[in-house]
Amino acid sequence: MLLNEAVSKRLGELLAEKGMTQYRLYMRSGVPKSTIGNVINCSYDSVKLRIIHELCQGLGISMREFFDSPLFDEENLEP
Repeated sequence: MLLNEAVSKRLGELLAEKGMTQYRLYMRSGVPKSTIGNVINCSYDSVKLRIIHELCQGLGISMREFFDSPLFDEENLEP
């Protein structure tokens, strides 16, 4: 899986886990709704760490928690 796909899936998992909509995440993080949608839809080849950091703040988690998923295990990611 590509890294942007892993980020998309992880964000989707966290939104579902927290019962949060993309709109609510936008309200809490300040990340534009279009950007959140683009991350979810894998419209970016890569996502800036600044954006992931802001999303984490909106989700109320650390970046460590965001990346603490088997999705980011090296054997699951394409080089």
